[in-house]
Parts: sequence; structure tokens; C-alpha cells
Amino acid sequence: MQVEPIPTPMTMKSGVCSRRFTTQSWNPWDWCPEKSDESLGEATRVSTNDFRVLLAFRIQQYIELHTLKNSSHKLTATERRNPRSQSLDQMTTPALLKLINREDQLVPRAVERELPSIERAVDSIAKAIAQGGRLIYVGAGTSGRLAALDAAECPPTFGVSARLVQAVVAGGRRALTRAAENVEDSAAQGSRDLAARKIGARDIVIGVTASGRTPYVLGALDLARKRGAATVLITSNRNSPASHLARITIAPQTGPEVIAGSTRMKAGTAQKLILNMLSTAVMIRLGRVYNNWMVDLSMTNEKLRSRGLRILEQATGASAPDAKRALAQSGNLRIALVMLKTGMSPSDSRRWLRRFGTNLSQALAMDSARRHKQPKASRPAKTNPRKKG
Repeated sequence: MQVEPIPTPMTMKSGVCSRRFTTQSWNPWDWCPEKSDESLGEATRVSTNDFRVLLAFRIQQYIELHTLKNSSHKLTATERRNPRSQSLDQMTTPALLKLINREDQLVPRAVERELPSIERAVDSIAKAIAQGGRLIYVGAGTSGRLAALDAAECPPTFGVSARLVQAVVAGGRRALTRAAENVEDSAAQGSRDLAARKIGARDIVIGVTASGRTPYVLGALDLARKRGAATVLITSNRNSPASHLARITIAPQTGPEVIAGSTRMKAGTAQKLILNMLSTAVMIRLGRVYNNWMVDLSMTNEKLRSRGLRILEQATGASAPDAKRALAQSGNLRIALVMLKTGMSPSDSRRWLRRFGTNLSQALAMDSARRHKQPKASRPAKTNPRKKG
């Protein structure tokens, strides 16, 4: 039986995707898994009906493949499937852990490529705070919880007010311990929650969203911009809607997650690294660190009190009893350090700090230079008595 010729090339339009796909000139036998002369001879004996069924099946596979390829661009990178983690549920535990670890190693490199943007953000935040503004994070889900964690760590680590670094999280405090992802779909709620913090032009708002399209964060960033506040975005999708609302965009390309769409993994790890860098670098710029010691540490328990004494001993060279005595007299690690470095009393150390500001390295250098310039008290010249005779 002869096989009816099939015209080529042919043009098809998928019912799912609006794009047209045109195949180049092809031979229908290329669709068969085997193309040896013997199999070709057997295939020519297949009935026309069976051949058409086979051909229809192959064409349908072709259409589905191209539909998937042409629609994948609509998904954000964090929502796509990771080809390296397919058949995840079939892996052994060692293979699974190695895969997750290999994917995690991509994160620091992605963050490193964003260092110029992170630098701009640090300088903007430090400037805003120095001029009396606040740093306010906004996020939902994992992003919001990571932002809240960073804000909560600033007061005990750097001795700043809880008002200085804040986090606005979709769903409020309840969302910190329980998933409340449904509330992130309201841009109006994001705007209202940020407005409740009395956002102003001196403040800086950082939106944290892996996808870059969370409505709650979009609403907050839009309000911040309208109020004249500086805006920064941390996302894993550079060309996202939120990037149009941010003055600075930090977008590490972490790619598809091990579990498709689970942005608590690589995207969340990148967010944590960036938040660490932002708050730490800003506080250093503002003089909240002396050398690499936490001189504004809140000593609220035994471990932290021991750490404070150790800092005093290392930073000043004082003995443990002297460090403990200075700390007891001043009640403040920074003041105790100035006392031990300069020999001043607690009250003089407080006045000195108010005069010279928070940057201890610069202030101590200025004090040292001042003392060296002071003329030394002149001593009476020694005279050698003349020997008699």
C-alpha cells in the first residue's frame, strides 16, 4: 500500500499559545524511532491509518514542546523548574543533600555580582539615618520574616532604637510565626500598613520580594515614592514590576529553586546575605562599631556581659579587674572604653562623646593628636655647682 505524500513545510498554530511555529523541510520518517533500511521497509507496509495516528501523536508532542518553550518566558526565574533537580523524590539522601548544597553555592556568586548596587544602597541608608530618617523594610511571607529578623537584631547588636530600623510584614506579627501568604495580594493593604508608620521624605524603604511582583510590596513602594522617601528593592527577578518603583534595585540571579517556586531556599538565602550586608555596613558607617568590636552591645545577660568585658580588655589592654571597675562606674561599654583609653572620669567621658560623636576611631585619634600638641610643662634647668678650689 502506498503512503500518501505529506506536503512540506507545514505551518501550525497551537490552541494554547498564540505564536506560530514553522517547521523546516522534514521527512515524515524522521519521526520514527528507527530509520534503518529494514525498518523503513517495514514501515512502508504500515497501513495509512496507523501511520496517520503515529504522525498525529508526534505532531502533538511537537506542538506541546514548543508551546512550553514559548510560554516559559512568562514565568519568573524563581518559578521555573530546575532541570538539575528533576526526579528529586527518587534521589537517595546523600545525593539530595549534595544537590541542595551545590545549588546553594550559586548564591554567594550571584550576590557578589550585585555589590555595586548594594554599595549604593548602603550609602543611601547611612545618609538617610544621619539626616534623621529611618530604615523601613517591607515584605511578605519568607521575605517579610527575614526582614523582620534583621530589624530585630539591630538594637541588641548596635545599641540603636527599635524605631530606627523597622519591618512592615504582610499579616502583621501573626505572620512571623504562621504562614499568612493570602494577605500579600493586597497592594492597598501594603500602602495602608506603611502609611501607619508615618513614612516621610527623610526615610528609606526597602521592598523585599523574591518575585518582584508581590502586590503588598508594590503598594508600599508606590506610597513611599509618593511621600518622597528613597526606595530600594531586593529581588531575584531584575525586570520585575517592583523595579520600576525602586531607585536602587539589588537583583541576585539565583535562578530556579531545587523545589520549583520554593523561594525560601536560594532566593531567601540571597536575601539574608544582602540584609546582613546592608544593616552591618550601615552601622559601621554610622560609627556603631569600633575596630571590629560591638562597642554598643546591649549587655542584658551573662553571656553578653562576659563579651563586653572581653571587648574592653582586648580594645584597651586593660586588666580584667580594671575593665570590670570601669564598666561598673560607667554602666556603658562605650563610655568605659573611653575612660580606659583616655584616663577621663565617667562624666568627662560622656561629655567628650557628646562633643566628638559616635565614631570612636576618629574621636580617639583626634584626642591623641590634641594631647601630643599640648606643650609639656617646662622643668627648671639643672645647674652643676662649681667645684671649689
